[in-house]
Amino acid sequence: MRLFISIASLLCVLSWTTISAQEAEAKGRDYRRLHYLSEEEMNLDRSKFNVDFTETPPPSGPVRMVGEFEPQQAVLIRYTFGIPYSLIREMAMDIQVITVVANSSQATTVNNLYVSNNVNTANCSYLIAPSDSYWTRDYGPWFIFDGQNQPGIVDFPYNRPRPNDNNIPPKVAQHLGINLFGMNVTHTGGNMMADGLGMAASTELVYEENTTQTAAQVNAKMLNYLGITRYDVMNDPLGDYIKHVDCWGKYLAPDKILLGKVPTTDSRYADFEAVANYFATTACPYGYPYKVYRVMTPGGNPATPYTNSLILNNRVFVPQTGSQHDAAALAVYQQAMPGYQIIGIPYSGWLDTDALHCRTHEIADLGMLFIDHRPLYGQLEWQDSIQIQAKIIPCSGQQLLADSLKVYYNINGGALSEAQLLPGLGNQYSAWIKNYGSFDTIRYYVGAADASGRSMRHPYMAQLDPHQFITGQMPATQLTMTPDTVFFITNYLESFVVNNPTPAAVTIESFSYGSLLDFDVPPQLPLTINPGEELSLNLVLNLITDNPAAYIFVKDSVMIHSSAGLLKLPVMINFDLISSVAEQAFPSVKVLPNPFRSNVGFELDVPNNYTVVELTVFNSAATIVSRKTFTVNKGKQLLQWNGDNVNGEKLTRGVYYYQLQFGNQIVSGKLLKLD
Repeated sequence: MRLFISIASLLCVLSWTTISAQEAEAKGRDYRRLHYLSEEEMNLDRSKFNVDFTETPPPSGPVRMVGEFEPQQAVLIRYTFGIPYSLIREMAMDIQVITVVANSSQATTVNNLYVSNNVNTANCSYLIAPSDSYWTRDYGPWFIFDGQNQPGIVDFPYNRPRPNDNNIPPKVAQHLGINLFGMNVTHTGGNMMADGLGMAASTELVYEENTTQTAAQVNAKMLNYLGITRYDVMNDPLGDYIKHVDCWGKYLAPDKILLGKVPTTDSRYADFEAVANYFATTACPYGYPYKVYRVMTPGGNPATPYTNSLILNNRVFVPQTGSQHDAAALAVYQQAMPGYQIIGIPYSGWLDTDALHCRTHEIADLGMLFIDHRPLYGQLEWQDSIQIQAKIIPCSGQQLLADSLKVYYNINGGALSEAQLLPGLGNQYSAWIKNYGSFDTIRYYVGAADASGRSMRHPYMAQLDPHQFITGQMPATQLTMTPDTVFFITNYLESFVVNNPTPAAVTIESFSYGSLLDFDVPPQLPLTINPGEELSLNLVLNLITDNPAAYIFVKDSVMIHSSAGLLKLPVMINFDLISSVAEQAFPSVKVLPNPFRSNVGFELDVPNNYTVVELTVFNSAATIVSRKTFTVNKGKQLLQWNGDNVNGEKLTRGVYYYQLQFGNQIVSGKLLKLD
């Protein structure tokens, strides 16, 4: 998939440096080591810049471009190398190193070199494909997940006249066995950083190189093919020919960014500070401004290319040149990324505009466990329990491990507590943090694991750098309840306690609750709870079954109406305590027709002298969508339901569950609604 680059684009390419080939040669430039065009490329016939690129339809949305700090399964490099064996040796310790080689003979040569340099060849493999340069970052693949959570690669016209390099992304897609998409935006990987949550940054080079498209058209393609909803295209503060964002900036996490800085006497100082101020005052995907970390990058000799680093899972490889700023750069990384192993890689070949990041390219973990959580922060309004929500996607296709789905938190730096994440619709999960007071500081992180052996924490630094927020002020006259949520999982009777922590007596005037709930011994009302006293109550579920199974919950509640105000007790009922009722214990029911399109009838033989039958219909998420009450006589009856929800609207196509209740007896089953 290659695109014809116009003469105008070519002229733009040639204008990246204003010096001629002869002038550069006289100044001792080594064209084979720098990113701009080689002398041979400058002298190429313009017709040889023509590249045939076919744009494909974009991936099915919503699309998500993978961030560099996300889980990776491999790293892509190229022989001949632009990196030291010390880096290859370190990378191959715990991740696969894929080396691009020209042929099988070259693969053997490289493998022998790895052996002689103590590289773990068990973690080495080879991609046989012709290539032109070792800048795998610039021409390498961009990884995405589509709307079905399937991995893919987005290819683009590489902004250099290097056709073999330009063909590497299709080769990688074929090597990995994943989908390939073509996006007609001339680009380069060194000028693209994404945060994995729909935000990305580049310099103005991306617009300068796409002269046949407007900025709006470029942005639209970044959205459609990569899922980039906010594209920060910045004025390049570096003031060099390259205009690559990785020469001065790097996302370390969705809410963290590392930026270069120069001395106040440097002519570029104001430009660097303008970029830093932008990110320090602009919301990250979590809703608050970025946490900005700075590292000295004045350039010169020795070089200071510290943002040109590589993150591979829990290890960060940082270029080192012998500069006086080397140690400080490592310290900044350690401060920003606690828990990561920060590894300095000394090498005489690092340049200010071309270092470690430029010459490597991570390969995303195609079966990664992805957690999308937008953290709570700042001071919240008072709530008697605080909900933590997260989308958890096992891209491996393996089941999530229920006992791993937790929110870990502490209150005011105390002992670590756990809250179970419970499933909701789709990939959404929720947990509740409880038992805190006014203005407490709560620090937390989300954890998950799946059957593929993968585990994940959010944020990546977990307890070393957790999310945090402050609770609001608890109302002075508020009753409290223990527990804050009642769960009916396998039992039909659960207890809770109403506490009065206030300095005044509180009168409970009434209770209200759903039809599935009752008290085993109803309290005599009104009743008064004095300061420091408590009231113990037993809540019962009006169902009978011996076969509880998976925990999908129906939400209900008990409302306590008192002189201190209204207090809500959430109740979560295992849906199988409703849906798996043993039918032989109840009257038989015929459902006609089933499947149904509009009306459906329930034919039943009413025993004894029941006069009321209640019909409740649930959707597949265990939410009540309709509830009807019928007055009946003893004997054969036909109850008709018109398929309307509680708002009188027709239900959509799908699977539903019904429950017919005769006093304390229940019969239930499944319904299929057609168009």
